[in-house]
Amino acid sequence: MTDKAATPVHWKLVVDAADPHAQADFWAAALGYEVEDNSALIERLLQLGALPVAATVDFHGRPAFRDLVAVRHPDDPCEEESGTGLGRRLLFQRVPESKTGKNRLHLDLHPGEGRRADEVERLRGLGASAVREVKEAGGEWVVMTDPEGNEFCVQ
Repeated sequence: MTDKAATPVHWKLVVDAADPHAQADFWAAALGYEVEDNSALIERLLQLGALPVAATVDFHGRPAFRDLVAVRHPDDPCEEESGTGLGRRLLFQRVPESKTGKNRLHLDLHPGEGRRADEVERLRGLGASAVREVKEAGGEWVVMTDPEGNEFCVQ
């Protein structure tokens, strides 16, 4: 062990997805985040021939990477030239296989005191499903799934 304080590590949570763009739209709406706009970077890469057109899609009227897209907290900084967030982020990447088991990692959403039921209904309206309500000595929450079946909890 060293006396030197550890430098915080920048991170993002990566989520496998069948449709990363639909997942990004869901989670941006669920969390109040913004879908990252990487169009300037993509256009530059296309012009340089460093990215094939087949690796892109039109997403909300702008070029986006076909197989990945991120959402970020609106108050966090981002790189101007790439549109990549430098703070709290979720990155959705396309994978060929579907989800087959329980998540080993999930998000807990905390809408605030007395707001759980309204938040669960709002999330249902965005495409989430309620799986079960949990009432234990340690607290109460609702287990939900996003449109691709990934579990998360609303406290």
